[in-house]
Amino acid sequence: MLILRRTDVTDVLSGRETEIIDLVADTYRLHDAGQTSLPHSTFLRFPEEHHGRDRIIGLPAYRGGERPAAGMKWIASFPGNVAAGTERAGAAIVLNSLDHGRPVAFVEGAVISARRTAASAALAAVELTAERPPASVLLIGCGVINLEILRFLSAALPGLREAALYDTDPARAEAFTARCAEAAPDVKAHPVTDLAAALGEHRLVSLATTAAAPHMDLAACGPDTTVLHVSLRDLTAEAILGAVNVVDDTDHVCRERTSLDLAQQAAGNRDFVTAEIGALLRGTATLRRVPHRPVVYSPFGLGVLDIALAEFVREEAERRGLGVRVEGFLPA
Repeated sequence: MLILRRTDVTDVLSGRETEIIDLVADTYRLHDAGQTSLPHSTFLRFPEEHHGRDRIIGLPAYRGGERPAAGMKWIASFPGNVAAGTERAGAAIVLNSLDHGRPVAFVEGAVISARRTAASAALAAVELTAERPPASVLLIGCGVINLEILRFLSAALPGLREAALYDTDPARAEAFTARCAEAAPDVKAHPVTDLAAALGEHRLVSLATTAAAPHMDLAACGPDTTVLHVSLRDLTAEAILGAVNVVDDTDHVCRERTSLDLAQQAAGNRDFVTAEIGALLRGTATLRRVPHRPVVYSPFGLGVLDIALAEFVREEAERRGLGVRVEGFLPA
């Protein structure tokens, strides 16, 4: 069994944002072409009186194509960690051999999860703003995910020059500025306190919060806004129904009381979903902007992206001799 630690994963992925975005795009194309197997995620929740918003999610997946891979990500989300000064999410990924089915690698998954999420957001930003790429972005939620999103946006959008930072804790937004300068040195990051004004000033918005229920609409947004709705539970059902919606997988995202699930319940259908990102990338669907309606990208976060990126890390780690190999883990 090959054990790949966080340091191993980070070593492999550092500075390879463009490659990761390309890998995510290829995986979305395979998914749209029916070359993946992706059961619904399993949510393990706890008694409300003990853990409230805490959950652990299992995401099994198979990616076909020229470099097939299979496995499962097991990721815990404990929002209370943030106030305690530790990361909200912790994860591990198991990769299985497609020859004999046995597990062959155990990979630290939080870095992979954050970077595949960021790559998905950056890919969508490029695709959905192709006619008029933005020069600035508003990041709502100053945590690990938006830090990675800024890193990947900087790589994918060469004209990006400004990042406005908003958080319900102004001190966190202030401290986040220095981290952004390290992740994206060509982008000037600065905190803002007036969210409504910021929404009107920036055509690209990234929502990556720990919100468990909708808390905002998009009334303050300008007429040509693209929203990366990464945390999935920020927007009201009315905001979703009033937007042009792009998702990664309609069946997956309209579950578990996401904003789109609530919109589905309110509308009685899923007609508000305009397109899936894989279809846009393959050219089997097109997106037309509607005047005065924002475009909202809501990715559920498909486990097949984690498996594809974990396999990429495993292959590169094997070449470099990284990780710890545990003998006797499996029967001879």
